[in-house]
Amino acid sequence: MNAIQIRTMARDFILKEFLPGERPENLTDSTELITDGILDSLATLKLVAYLEKSCGIEIAPDELVPENLNSIAQIANFVQSKQAST
Repeated sequence: MNAIQIRTMARDFILKEFLPGERPENLTDSTELITDGILDSLATLKLVAYLEKSCGIEIAPDELVPENLNSIAQIANFVQSKQAST
């Protein structure tokens, strides 16, 4: 799965699950999901479960940090690095 596919998949999931009714163009690759309060702890866990299932990766508890999950761009980079290591 390439970065564009991961970004699209993550954006679609976040819009559907956590920002219903939001205009897609308002959720950019650099929108801060955790620090801006879009994702709380439960939403982050739901996103992680979705990424694990959809991308065939396992995310360790110590990887649940904003550096990996705070934006769509960071999510795509993180998922690609996890896929490359499996």
